[in-house]
Amino acid sequence: MASSTVRSHRPASHPGLRRGETASGWLFTAPMLILLGLFLVVPVLMALWVSVSDWGGRGSPFSGGVSFVGLKNYAALLLGGGLAEADFGMSLKNNAWYVILVVPCQTALSLFLAVLVNRQILKGRGFFRTAFYFPSVTSSVAITVLFLFLFSTTGAVNAALGWLGINGPNWLNDPSGILHFGASSGPAALTENHFLGVSYWDWIGGPSVAMCVYIIMAIFTTSGTFMLLFLAALQNISGEVQEAAMMDGANGWQRFWRVTLPQLRPTLFTVLTLGLIGCWQIFDQIYTGTRGQPAKTTITPAYQSYQSSFINQEWGQGAAIAFILFVIIIVFTLVQRWALRERTVSRRRNQPYVEVAQHAAARAAAAADRAPATSEGAPR
Repeated sequence: MASSTVRSHRPASHPGLRRGETASGWLFTAPMLILLGLFLVVPVLMALWVSVSDWGGRGSPFSGGVSFVGLKNYAALLLGGGLAEADFGMSLKNNAWYVILVVPCQTALSLFLAVLVNRQILKGRGFFRTAFYFPSVTSSVAITVLFLFLFSTTGAVNAALGWLGINGPNWLNDPSGILHFGASSGPAALTENHFLGVSYWDWIGGPSVAMCVYIIMAIFTTSGTFMLLFLAALQNISGEVQEAAMMDGANGWQRFWRVTLPQLRPTLFTVLTLGLIGCWQIFDQIYTGTRGQPAKTTITPAYQSYQSSFINQEWGQGAAIAFILFVIIIVFTLVQRWALRERTVSRRRNQPYVEVAQHAAARAAAAADRAPATSEGAPR
């Protein structure tokens, strides 16, 4: 007589963890969680309340005299049609061109520098790595003061241009867009239509000459940091892969584009994400330098948030700008992640490789079929 026994096991709530390890983990992380809650989560929630209230900056934002105004502060920035909307639109336009020009340039330059200092034939690689990285560890305020001196009317940049016979511009006081090519006005279709209080003519005009100084400074100061990230990734790539590509007849550009760059995808995503976040949060260079001038062509959302809150005492609009900027950064990061995702190879592109594999398998099978016949017919 066969008998079967059924044993019941209580499912472990935390597989792989011994009793007490979960409590110990929470105990050791509790100080950092408390600090993050007090100095990060709570201030963010307070700022969110300020953005939907009429708090004037005096007393507690949770006092009885502070009223809930809903999305009024956001509407004033996006749909108000007044000075607040025009300033916010101008700051978005300035910062958007800043991002468009800085992020690709600093990424390409940092990757180029990483490939350069990673070459074995380069002598003094340690010196060049230090030299390229040094501007990244220098105070942003000191770098800004240096660039203000270099790009002044009688500065070193205009002096160097003068030696070449070029009359340098008044860099930090020129509000004209570099894509306007000296034109003072555009067609009516562009000048009479507006978005966020800024005409289409100004949107497509590119950054101002003054903003170009900050663009050059950002590329100069951040490329060294991202160079180290690319350098670490390049040194983790196996040399056998490069040797296999060389054996297949790939030249230097093909090895970089088809072999090296695909393996740098995670690092490329990190560099682009950090660059995107840093560019949308530019503040200290603007505060130290032109403070939004000339003609508000160097104002940015981060600086406008400070100006609205601490100078104009419009704390609700200042907090609203900060949260709009937060949403912009999140959206761009998600789009960037989607663009750099791993893609499956389509059937059309994969078909040649499938046909080659099928032909190779057929030849191998034919060779295997001929081998026994040859061995049977051989004299013993």
